[in-house]
Amino acid sequence: MKKLTSEELRKIYLDFYKSKNHAVIGAASLIPENDPTVLFTTAGMHPLVPYLLGEKHPAGNRLTDVQICVRTGDIDEVGDASHCTFFEMLGRWSLGDYFKKDTIAWSYDFLLNYLEFDKDKFAVTVFAGDDDCPRDDESASYWKEQGISEDKIFFCNKKHNWWGPAGITGPCGPDTEMFIDTGKPKCSDDCSPACDCGKYLEIGNDVFMQYFKETDGTLSPLKQKNVDEGMGLERMLCILNGYKSVYETDLFSFAIEKLEELSGKKYGEDEDMTVAMRIIADHTRTATFLLGDIKAVSPSNVDQGYVLRRLIRRAMRYCRTLGIDDTALVELAKLYVKKYENAYPHIKDNEERIVSELEQERDKFAKTIEQGLKEFDKILAHLPEGMTVFPGKTAFRLYDTFGFPIEMTEEIVKEKGYSLDREGYDKAFQAHQELSKAGAEQKFKGGLADGGELTARLHSATHLMNAALKIVLNDNGIQQRGSNITAERLRFDFNFPRPLTEEEIKKVEDIVNEEIKKGSEVKLEEMSVAQAKEQGAVGVFDNKYGDVVKVYTIGISKEICGGPHCKNTSELGTFKIIKEQSSSAGVRRIKAVLEY
Repeated sequence: MKKLTSEELRKIYLDFYKSKNHAVIGAASLIPENDPTVLFTTAGMHPLVPYLLGEKHPAGNRLTDVQICVRTGDIDEVGDASHCTFFEMLGRWSLGDYFKKDTIAWSYDFLLNYLEFDKDKFAVTVFAGDDDCPRDDESASYWKEQGISEDKIFFCNKKHNWWGPAGITGPCGPDTEMFIDTGKPKCSDDCSPACDCGKYLEIGNDVFMQYFKETDGTLSPLKQKNVDEGMGLERMLCILNGYKSVYETDLFSFAIEKLEELSGKKYGEDEDMTVAMRIIADHTRTATFLLGDIKAVSPSNVDQGYVLRRLIRRAMRYCRTLGIDDTALVELAKLYVKKYENAYPHIKDNEERIVSELEQERDKFAKTIEQGLKEFDKILAHLPEGMTVFPGKTAFRLYDTFGFPIEMTEEIVKEKGYSLDREGYDKAFQAHQELSKAGAEQKFKGGLADGGELTARLHSATHLMNAALKIVLNDNGIQQRGSNITAERLRFDFNFPRPLTEEEIKKVEDIVNEEIKKGSEVKLEEMSVAQAKEQGAVGVFDNKYGDVVKVYTIGISKEICGGPHCKNTSELGTFKIIKEQSSSAGVRRIKAVLEY
């Protein structure tokens, strides 16, 4: 296997697929565009959903990139050898072009010939088939053509070898996954890459989107069959270089060294200190990218901002474990900016904002701790005399209401001569998580990722509202800070320092409805980024589209966008704003509907 740095691996991957006539596109924002199914871009395919559904991509039908992603479902697992909240995904796509044969041949070529993985340790899985879809013997036959023996090809069920859809409906299909045998003994006679025993490590995944899942759960063949390959950069570096954890790679090693320097402790010598260093390093890296994102996330108590705040404060809390000041986060953030500035220049552009937001959050957290301590004293004063166990539900209330970390509660109750009902706390926390999960599933139900007609109409209405806001509020540097669309309503965040007046809201509604009445055709043009700027197109000028971008003109609106949209504004009914409120500091949020 080749020993590679992160910079080398990114380049070798993109160069390989450039040689296969794939256009290199830049990374999209960590905040999905108009996709309410997720808070963050969690996979390389998310920014490409419209094109997977049939929209034409400006760069063509063969694409490759390195996409930045955030997944926060396993925050509590961070600290082990492999979990990260932020990661980079090496990806390539065929949008209705080649399919299984070329996909498998090129995956084999890249992994076995270019990266020089040991063929004797190489294994793959393919879909075993079920009542919905047949067994994927086609993929298995192409692996055999590459010289993979039958005993290294495993057939697995949908849990292991099926992808999608991203929403309730949408593209989906079987996948084939690639693994390396670590040499560990089998856990059982039927041990396979589907096991969690650690014998096999996944190094890549090829998804074959050949079906569309309907609302009733049935599958129909897709007109445009797509391929989505994903390979995790961090995991690949770890395996290639023979490391035991991702924190030994060049993506983290410098941050760990800084934490060793600040704390006077050695990484790897003490388990608790090692876990603390990993959590601080991971969470600070994620916070750096969220704060420096082209869509500018800020810490808050809702949605993406809430997750960001949780990550920052959790990192600050673990600074206490190491015995260091939480200004360490600013030092680490600056190191991450330096590490990633060539791969992701927008991080360097936003360095000042990253530092400022981290410092502000540190001050807010200090006030939170102060409030929590006062509340703590009140609680202790009212505990029955002779009580020796601090109630778990009360500890959870301190966490939920005041953001008071459970570890700090444990420290304080111990100092005061109490023990903590940790089981009671864990039960309250678990109940809270289940409620939050149920709420999130309801909240993010449906969405633009499904490509439905109603969401497309609301998407067009969002463009008109954005343009109307600029007119009514005299522009004032107004920019989109977030968009969330379901089949029922649109939600739009934008930077503005104060609430809108009733008169301003009415003017925005009137302008949008006037445009709807005009029955304007929705026009799509492809042009260079320079031409889009010259024509005054609105949008985040990132480089996810390549040299050519799509520009949608909808009446008074001209925006860079991937679609989809309605065909004529006359389809939109009547536009009505149902709520205008604060989203976070300096950011307003509008919710609106279309009435028919």
